[in-house]
Amino acid sequence: MEIHISLSQSGRPGRDRADRIYRQLADAILDGRLAAGERLPPTRALADSLGVSRGTVSAAYDRLIADGLTTARTGAGTFVADVMPTPRRRRRIVRTLQPRPSWDEVADPPAPPIPVRHDFSAGVPDSALFPWQPWRRFLADAARRATRDNVGYGDPSGLERLRAAIARHISLSRAVDAGPDDVLVTSGAQQALGLIAQTLLRPGDVVAVEEPGYPMARRVFAAHGARIIGVPVDADGLQVSSLPPTAALVYTTPSHQFPLGMAMSPRRRADLLDWAARHRAAVVEDDYDSEYRYGQRSLDSLHSLDHDDRVVYVGTFSKSLLPGLRIGYVVAPASLRSAMRKAKWIGDWHGDLITQHALAGLMDSGVYASHLRRSQRQYAARHAHLTTLLSEDFAETLEVVPSAAGLHVAAHLAGASRRSALRIAQDALGRGVRVATIDEFYLGAPTRSGLAIGFGALPGPSMGAAMRALSAVLADSQSDPE
Repeated sequence: MEIHISLSQSGRPGRDRADRIYRQLADAILDGRLAAGERLPPTRALADSLGVSRGTVSAAYDRLIADGLTTARTGAGTFVADVMPTPRRRRRIVRTLQPRPSWDEVADPPAPPIPVRHDFSAGVPDSALFPWQPWRRFLADAARRATRDNVGYGDPSGLERLRAAIARHISLSRAVDAGPDDVLVTSGAQQALGLIAQTLLRPGDVVAVEEPGYPMARRVFAAHGARIIGVPVDADGLQVSSLPPTAALVYTTPSHQFPLGMAMSPRRRADLLDWAARHRAAVVEDDYDSEYRYGQRSLDSLHSLDHDDRVVYVGTFSKSLLPGLRIGYVVAPASLRSAMRKAKWIGDWHGDLITQHALAGLMDSGVYASHLRRSQRQYAARHAHLTTLLSEDFAETLEVVPSAAGLHVAAHLAGASRRSALRIAQDALGRGVRVATIDEFYLGAPTRSGLAIGFGALPGPSMGAAMRALSAVLADSQSDPE
């Protein structure tokens, strides 16, 4: 391993070179950067790289051995001794550079979730349903076929073969009129929203979002300097009559409102598009999990109803496949495509081409369509089981919000519950049950408290035990005051 050692005397006058070499190696050993058993460079090699005499390096090594930080093995070299690392000294923080104030409004990234016995996380698919065997085959094939031409720097819009497959899929399943040139592949829906914000929004622009709604969308727009205003939803979806007239952009989840679960009614969809045309505003349609719909006909997408090129359509494979793939896409009006492609190019040039090749193979072969049919049946059974349990066994504590899509069910706390949903979720986590609350998806104060109960990551056979564990937590919420 090459070790960087500075021989500059800046800030350390009077120290000879051997001392400086010793100090920097000792610091690296004591703070754990050089691990026990690691071999130091030979004295001659290190002396040549530093431009000093071999004797200078040998003197530093002798001090390390004398202090018990290294050991010498005849004929083998000098190795780091097994010493207890000390906490690394932090650099003094000098607040001369400051981020834009808008970043102060953005929450810190969450810590990785802790393992739990029962996971009701909302919007998380079952990894056991993922088509692992064909995926590995397509991934290996993409790696075998990798050449300089197909895995070098590529088109910022993404692999053309994948864009064509996505265009076919959404044209058939969602009536989104799109060809390969209309699709831009992104690293998940978040990057799609970020590209939209970069190309459309100016600092101070008003962005209207659903209340409650998807927090990450709010954070993306806020990070670009937008002013976020929450707009209430009802049984028909976003209340168009409550939209602020100054809004430059409206973000909505019309196919399956997140987190409550209702679909935007046809009349409300028409009203929203009419409002956007009159106010010259953009509408972002986040169609995040419309692949999973149970017992009801899928309503027309906003994009398919738009005749004024006001709708930007965003999709993702995080729900239908896996969040870890980080593949999403955006279909934008022709007037925005060049700017969005430039923004993608400047941001990260393009995504992972090997993964894009594998996903294109999965879609072109029909495996993706088969996976959707199979997982649709599985999730439909889980959705029916969960809603039955909630209506029959939880009627006194939870009021289910009707929904017929997605990977979670929302339920408001009934009046008998004495503890907040956030407290219930904390208590549940202490018992090995993870469940999200509706409360955490509000921009302002929640108007109704409740839970967002996911079933995607919870296999059917374990749902009964998980619901019994959740029932015990809710029972305590009725007997224990805040």
